[in-house]
Amino acid sequence: MKNAIKPQGCTNLKLRQLTRMVTRHYDHYVAETGLKNTQYALLSYVVKLGPIQPGDLARRMQMDASTLTRNLQPLVAHGWLEIGAGKDARSRLVEATEVGRMKQDEGQRAWKTAQTALNERLGVERVAALHDLLDTCIECLDSQS
Repeated sequence: MKNAIKPQGCTNLKLRQLTRMVTRHYDHYVAETGLKNTQYALLSYVVKLGPIQPGDLARRMQMDASTLTRNLQPLVAHGWLEIGAGKDARSRLVEATEVGRMKQDEGQRAWKTAQTALNERLGVERVAALHDLLDTCIECLDSQS
């Protein structure tokens, strides 16, 4: 009878190691635009979904509200995002400025270069299998919430 495969080591540690390595890879490319990976991701969400309420944006990005507020500040300071009035006095809307849309476009070109380089380094088949595995794991863990 074949022995059952048992995971070796800590899944959290292995994922964190991989995440740090992949983040450094993308940072190398995206940093040339003056953006950090986290800023590029946030800017991309706002360009795609905005104008959007901060609470909705935080939920879509799987981020807590205080982290989102902190991450929005430098993008607003650079003039890439604006936080304006919402439909009532208590609500706000986050929206990309024209300069922010141009910055996101620049970041997207750098991101595509980074993705292509990663695909070449790891192999397209391995990257596709990784995406499939990650999506399945996310779905399994998300359904527990």
